[in-house]
Amino acid sequence: MSLRQFVLELETTTRETLYDITEQVRTEVAQSGIKNGLVSIYAQGATAAIMIQENWDESVQNDVITLLRKLVPRGGWEHDQQDGNADAHLKSGLVGPSEIVPLIDGSLGLSTWQNIFFCEFDGPRKKRRIMVTIIGA
Repeated sequence: MSLRQFVLELETTTRETLYDITEQVRTEVAQSGIKNGLVSIYAQGATAAIMIQENWDESVQNDVITLLRKLVPRGGWEHDQQDGNADAHLKSGLVGPSEIVPLIDGSLGLSTWQNIFFCEFDGPRKKRRIMVTIIGA
């Protein structure tokens, strides 16, 4: 059993959006030499998340942001008294900080239409960190 861990760093440019990080994860998986196991993708930060979603066009990603804005509107939350980003914390909590993807014969076990997205809910940020852990043989 082998374990490899690395950090992806990302600069975000808008307050709320999804960034496709699939190719960066694939590159690191290939360099790890691990062929079968699990890949854990974890967003560090209380106002960001990781999501597996359709990659065909941006409409689904845009719909995700629109839905979350409707479910958790900006303003009016208790935490806004501290730093005005309560909605970002709540959205991050709803989506969740991580995903686990199977690693099969050296490839991510994603379907044709799935990609891995970093979800920014409190940008722009100069540096966002994503921990990727590969466990397997």
